[in-house]
Amino acid sequence: MSSSTPLSVDFPTEADDPLVLPPEQLTALLAGAPWHRFAVLGDSIAAGTGDPSPGYAPTGWADRVAANLRSVNPALAYRNTGRIGATSAQVIDRQLAEILEFEPDLVHVSCGGNDLFTAGGDVDRLHANLSTILTALTAAGAQLSIFTMADVWSVERMAPMRAMRPRMIELNEVLRAVATEFDAALTELWDHPLQSRRELMSADLIHFTTSGQAVLAGEVVRTLAELIDRS
Repeated sequence: MSSSTPLSVDFPTEADDPLVLPPEQLTALLAGAPWHRFAVLGDSIAAGTGDPSPGYAPTGWADRVAANLRSVNPALAYRNTGRIGATSAQVIDRQLAEILEFEPDLVHVSCGGNDLFTAGGDVDRLHANLSTILTALTAAGAQLSIFTMADVWSVERMAPMRAMRPRMIELNEVLRAVATEFDAALTELWDHPLQSRRELMSADLIHFTTSGQAVLAGEVVRTLAELIDRS
């Protein structure tokens, strides 16, 4: 798309997008944030994988949240070990020790989708693996953060992937359960209005474009702001 091509109503620029929180609002929401070491671990969603969107910064949601946190704490340390294709077992084996060594006080965990779309994927095993991850992070004193998957499968473009929906419902049930068990901050995306945007999904029909990443970052900040208000 050239710079002279009009954007559709569903696809504004980042500055005009009503679902993207402006920088000054993000900073205000995070005023008083107590965290100094922010970590993210998991799969490609944790890594912020997604196609670029015209008019939006080419930045994943987690990198955006880290930048937002740095707006109130410039000394914030940040590490993201998210890897494309990682299962929860691989997160335990290949990422968890590194994150624990980093000694974070705020950690977002995003994995599970790859478990349920791998041969033999099992919801109970996923629950157990997530519990292992969250138990270790809780013992290290970290505040935990999780978000559910958005219900994107009603859009016509997503018809080829519609068979994923029942498994994603199962994944969300597990994510909500462990969030409750471990007192994790939960960002609920299932019914979020961004789900109906035509340009939300990347060409792979799995990952948000950077327009969706921008919205997601703001929703995570809103959830973190609720923790700050309670403290």
